[in-house]
Amino acid sequence: MTGHEAWPTSNPDTGAGAPAPVRGGVRLRMKPHTATRGHVDGAWWPRSHDPAREFPGLVLAMSSWVGPVRRVSYHVDDWDKTRRELTVEGWSVTVVGFPMLDANTVVVTGSNRRQMMLLVVPPDTPGGLARAVLRSAAGPDTVASVEEILVSNGIRLDRRTLARPEVVESEPGQGRMTRQPELVERSRT
Repeated sequence: MTGHEAWPTSNPDTGAGAPAPVRGGVRLRMKPHTATRGHVDGAWWPRSHDPAREFPGLVLAMSSWVGPVRRVSYHVDDWDKTRRELTVEGWSVTVVGFPMLDANTVVVTGSNRRQMMLLVVPPDTPGGLARAVLRSAAGPDTVASVEEILVSNGIRLDRRTLARPEVVESEPGQGRMTRQPELVERSRT
């Protein structure tokens, strides 16, 4: 069984102060519900580092998996500064940056407290590599860490800027890093 792809578009308010409409679809690929439990539940490839522009589309897409999204947690160094709360199609979503959350991840929490962790493919990753990472992260048997998935697909993170990829030629399994302790409890129901 392959992962599930979501390419929805949203229709956010376009009034003054509202975020710009989502450009194109949300580039998201999720593991099947019957997949082996791993470090991530899928992967997302945003188009920028701007949470106000990118998170609304993710919130809409993830509501199919976690119910109405109430919170998006992210690694603070991976994203531009943003408001602590966004309104997406009439519901309030808390947006919180944590310095100890794994780099290149977001955790999406629904109103029923269901959480899913996504690998975030750096926005400026070339298309072919990004699609390979999406497929790898959403593979039904994938249990690799975020760093292992990125490195095995030819992306090495520049730790000075965290979410900026540096494409390298490497063998799968090279350059593995120790995973930080998980600070957000995840559950599958």
